[in-house]
Parts: sequence; C-alpha cells; structure tokens
Amino acid sequence: MAESTTDSQRNVAELIAQLARMVYGDGFAEGLTAAQWTALRYFSRANRFSRTVSAFAEFHATTRGTASQTVKSLVKNGYLSRRRMERDGRSVRFDLTEKSVALLDRDPFQNLVTAMAELSKSSRQVTNRSLVRTLRVLADHYGKKEFGTCPQCRYLCADVCDAASTSSGYRCEFIDEALQKAEIDELCVNFEAGR
Repeated sequence: MAESTTDSQRNVAELIAQLARMVYGDGFAEGLTAAQWTALRYFSRANRFSRTVSAFAEFHATTRGTASQTVKSLVKNGYLSRRRMERDGRSVRFDLTEKSVALLDRDPFQNLVTAMAELSKSSRQVTNRSLVRTLRVLADHYGKKEFGTCPQCRYLCADVCDAASTSSGYRCEFIDEALQKAEIDELCVNFEAGR
C-alpha cells in the first residue's frame, strides 16, 4: 500500500523543517540572537565535560570560530562565565551565570515545549524515539558526532564497576571519573549509543 501524502517521508521532513524555521525565527528575543539562545540552551543542558566551545560547535553543527564568537559575546554580556577545567588546566569550560538562568525562564523555546504538551504521552514517546533514530542516521551520514545522555551511553557504569567508590553510584568509563546524579541526564560530547 502506497504512503498517503500526509504520511510521506518528504512531508514529515518538511514539517520538521517548518517547525525548526518557526522556532529559529522565534529566537530573536530579549536582545539575543537565535544562535545565542541555542548556546544558552546547550550550556544549560550540557554536563561539565561538554561545556566547551568545541563541544558546542559540534552540537550546533557549526565551525569552532563561529561558536567561539557566539560564546565570546555571551561571556562579554554576563550570560556565561569562564572556568579552567579541573582535569586539564589548559581547557576552559563555560557555566551559566545567574543572569542567564533568569533569562532562560523567559526562553521563547518554551512555546515549542508547551505545544508538545498537546501530544499524548505515548505520541511524545514515539516522536522522541523516531527523532532520535533520524538524528542518528543523519549524524552517521554526515560524519557528525551524536550527543546523548548517560542512560543510553555505552560508557555509563552503574552498580557493578567500582560504583561503590562514588557517592552517586555512577561512573563514566570514557573519562574514568565519578558522575554526580544530576549529570546523568545532561548532554555529553563523549556519548556513544550502546545501552
């Protein structure tokens, strides 16, 4: 049986692109550009190992130079702070400031989040799985890094691998470091699907 026009691969792809355009166009608010909003959202969801310019560039699918300029403007305007990484004093990590945390309460992206509430829980779950799979296929096709969270990552070690030595019971085998419970659901640049 042939796909109907509304269920066609092309139609679904065009709807996703239209949603992206609508949300991106809504991103020019509170004096920030869409790219700056994207950066703030990224840094608010990224774990401590992933709050770097390089990781943001990979996530945003842009060059390091462009990502660096976006991050630099957010630091200059007091939305991000710079901090040397504990493990490697040469690397710099960026953290949200109180100013950006307050600003994120007025994030125009919340309109899309609210619209998703119109879907049933089962529809959101199916949509989530479908979009994750689509992103995985495209990341592989373009040779891009896939981002994800610990529960689906092959490097998460819980319970059985010396997790007793950590207060949370979780450890990242990629970086060989204990994880805080709050970090488990944050985006990670070292993510590799496998759980």
